[in-house]
Amino acid sequence: MSRSAPVSARLPEFTWDTLDAAAATAAAHPDGLINLSMGTPVDPVPPLIRQALADASDAPGYPLTAGTPALRDAIAAWVARACGAGVDGLGVLPTIGSKELVAWLPTLLGLGPGDVVVVPTVAYPTYEDGARLAGATTVRSDSLTALGPDPRVRLVWVNSPGNPTGRVLPAAHLRKVVEWARERGAVVASDECYLPLGWDAEPVSVLSPQVCGGDYAGVLAVHSLSKRSNLAGYRAGFVAGDPALVAELLKVRKHAGMIVPAPVQAAMVAALGDQAHADAQRERYRVRREKLRAAFTGAGFTVEHSEAGLYLWLTRDEDCWDTVDWLARRGILVAAGVFYGPAGARHVRVALTESDAHVDAVTARLKGGAPA
Repeated sequence: MSRSAPVSARLPEFTWDTLDAAAATAAAHPDGLINLSMGTPVDPVPPLIRQALADASDAPGYPLTAGTPALRDAIAAWVARACGAGVDGLGVLPTIGSKELVAWLPTLLGLGPGDVVVVPTVAYPTYEDGARLAGATTVRSDSLTALGPDPRVRLVWVNSPGNPTGRVLPAAHLRKVVEWARERGAVVASDECYLPLGWDAEPVSVLSPQVCGGDYAGVLAVHSLSKRSNLAGYRAGFVAGDPALVAELLKVRKHAGMIVPAPVQAAMVAALGDQAHADAQRERYRVRREKLRAAFTGAGFTVEHSEAGLYLWLTRDEDCWDTVDWLARRGILVAAGVFYGPAGARHVRVALTESDAHVDAVTARLKGGAPA
């Protein structure tokens, strides 16, 4: 009796493990490591959110997979404000962060061998990981017309503002994607985790009437509180859009036990209902972005796209691993562009999520050169 290959065999080496050598080099810097690679929030969780979590911590019973009525209302209200969506006919569902949903969406939607998932040319690697887990095929393309009339396409990922590039897709482009997918019965999943972080351009949600025409059929928007509210450690995200698709996701998730813990659901209600802390965090990132942009351009880097989101997409027109090593020897760790697809092989991604002191130190390190 033969054994099938383990599920992990379908997946590449975990992205961040490939940075171990560079991380060790950077950590050996006399003044320590400055980590601009992963984009992990470092600022405190706002007190009102922590209080909401504590107040809900006596939670001996099972939470609702669908989310409490208060959470569903909070999600719908936030989507109406931030995305310009109408709440009538809108399905919403909390998720265990956004990465969990991204990774499992093809499986939850019933995709498998023979089905195609379209992802951006330069893209968050979990889109492809999710297709691999389902046994589906990934096609990288920013132009759907280049795909032709392929009936195998079941899911199309769009990401605006983009990770890693920070590129913002105009409403007209997103509208064409939705129309293209609807003609073929495919689902459009829009990763909008960085939607509140528009700098030089204003991002548009796939749920905006400009894009979907007020009809959510075949459309899902994925959101996260990790960056907006510093809740990466809480695993707090949600999906909104086509009520029939959301209902299907809920049915499967009930069986699979994919449930956001009750205290986290209460914390999400508090976070979604308060804009002041999000505005303050956005301002922190704006200041860090200006400092890092000046530091890297001053050191000869070119910034491409990066008009929104939490990252700078940089190049010195050399192999990305050469750039990673050059920066590591100065104690600065960044993400290799090839993580996000072959087209990123001459770029690196720099996150805005470091302390103010470390951000200020980047300029000096770039000017001072590598230690002997």
